[in-house]
Amino acid sequence: MDVINHQAERDAQRLQSSREELVERINLTVREDGEIQPLKGLYLARVSVPLGKIHSVLEPSFCVIAQGSKEVLLGNNRYQYDPFHYLLSTIELPRASQVLEASRERPYLSLRLRLEPQLVSSVMVEAGHFVSPRNAADIRAIAVSPLDANLLDAVLRLVRLLDTPAEAPILVPMIMREIIYRLLRGEQGGRLRHLAVMGGSVSTIARAVQRIRQDFDQPLRIEQLAQEFGMSISSFHQHFKAVTGMSPLQFQKQLRLQEARRLMLSENLDAARVAYRVGYNDASHFNREYKSVFGVPPMRDVQRLREAASAFPG
Repeated sequence: MDVINHQAERDAQRLQSSREELVERINLTVREDGEIQPLKGLYLARVSVPLGKIHSVLEPSFCVIAQGSKEVLLGNNRYQYDPFHYLLSTIELPRASQVLEASRERPYLSLRLRLEPQLVSSVMVEAGHFVSPRNAADIRAIAVSPLDANLLDAVLRLVRLLDTPAEAPILVPMIMREIIYRLLRGEQGGRLRHLAVMGGSVSTIARAVQRIRQDFDQPLRIEQLAQEFGMSISSFHQHFKAVTGMSPLQFQKQLRLQEARRLMLSENLDAARVAYRVGYNDASHFNREYKSVFGVPPMRDVQRLREAASAFPG
């Protein structure tokens, strides 16, 4: 028992030391609010004030918070995490997120690592981790788990390479493989394995997600999709919601409205023109759905976002 307690104490000390160094390194690297990509697939972010809901599409990612806390909303599910937990997402999903804890003295600092299915597959095979499609369960595509000392240590070594760019091309791929290996061995290993495995309901839904993303502005024909992926309509609905937390129609609506918001901001289009661009035949229906998701009508929302952007320093 004393040996176990001593090991737990050492792990806790390692975690604390690694967290403190990670805070210092991200703080020095990202000096203004925003997100940067110092290495391919590695994103570092800084936020100095708590933020309301931000809608975006999250690609397959491993997410760590060095300082502060954040909440991710997916359908009716909420996932809150902090420096003691990591978030893993294995399918591109439209989500809303909000930074809960941040200040100029203690800014929110985070790291996100994009997960490439091919690399996950390679590590999975090399490590002997296999998933039988027949045993593939409906695993939610996003979850939060405790961050252990070995995993955080690998993350920290990856960030340290920002100081030695000459070494990065050789060592980054090795550390990336280590991070994926440790994720495969951890609490969310099953979720990560389903990112790579072909066959089974999870990867079928991943392909359905990709199809809806590609054709988000077209009418959604559930019967046709279900038939294409070899499922009954009820089974398709059940598996889709089990993995994504949303029905197919809710998923498509989120994609359409996020793209509409982007178009209004980037191309200065009015609400009526944007509605038709993203697949709505009725502008008033578009306005109602937009308000139900973002809280205010389209043009007022865009005006609010522009004002906030111009008022925010940096």
